[in-house]
Amino acid sequence: MNILVIQNRMGIGDMVIFLPFVEAISKKYNSPVTLLIKESTKANQYVDNLKYIKEIIYLKRDNKNNQHNGLFGFFKLKNEIKERLFDKVFIFNSSLRYRLICTVAGIKNIYQYPLFEKKGQHVIEAAQKLLKKINLEVESNPQIEISESSIKLSAQRLSISKNKVNILLGIGGSGPTKRIPADKFKKFIDFVIKDYDCVFYLATGKNEEEQLILKSIISSYKEICVSLDNNLISEILPIIKNCKISICNDSSFSHLSAALNIPTIVLMSDTPLLYGSYSPNMYPIIPDGMNDVSHNSRGKEKINPEKIYEKFKSIIS
Repeated sequence: MNILVIQNRMGIGDMVIFLPFVEAISKKYNSPVTLLIKESTKANQYVDNLKYIKEIIYLKRDNKNNQHNGLFGFFKLKNEIKERLFDKVFIFNSSLRYRLICTVAGIKNIYQYPLFEKKGQHVIEAAQKLLKKINLEVESNPQIEISESSIKLSAQRLSISKNKVNILLGIGGSGPTKRIPADKFKKFIDFVIKDYDCVFYLATGKNEEEQLILKSIISSYKEICVSLDNNLISEILPIIKNCKISICNDSSFSHLSAALNIPTIVLMSDTPLLYGSYSPNMYPIIPDGMNDVSHNSRGKEKINPEKIYEKFKSIIS
């Protein structure tokens, strides 16, 4: 059985969220599947050990590469799909364009979200509903696998001690409203180091604001902080696996950490609570004075470091 899965959301977190659905399809038909996804998901850095994924085709529809845009791009993508002779396709979106491409490519069995229903669509429930059509009940608990050898090598390379409480701090974020200020993390660190012998591994990107947050934390706690901003995601994963717990903004690292079965406290300031609570390994913290959080909540200044610490203690005790 030759199966294609189309997932056109752009982020790492979105790709991680969809992994259980991809795995369920593969198990259902006893066949690894091909993914059609955006390069911005960076999936090649964290799915290498997932045996249910056979191949990745990158969707080229962005400012850097638009080979699949327009009418010419329609037929180029159709040809790439047609030459692989897929028996089935699962389209995790409501786009007419992908349905037409797969139809013209000759795929006879097409499963897709209802057309033109993108507005207000629940990222997990829509996928679960689609797979019910083939009698699959799928729980939202993504899992990423990495080798034991890579975990041991990262521990040796960074002299990670099992006698310390190793903590990942995911201080980056895809937008300024998601990036919790440095002083919030610093106050949390102050709480923790009074009671625990810790090392903090700081994961972030190269964005200017993220770098300022990183430098602020590093400058105050040089002896107990390790920066990971020059590492690839594939290099950071085994480091996360050496940690006892993660405290992350709503970012790629919160999704990756939870998928590695690491208890992950997610600081939710400006996106739907779903993104910090869909996994049993996630423990969301919302801003003080709010009962819920969503887009435009703008709550990063109201994240309470003491609440983070209390949740931290309850998890590792």
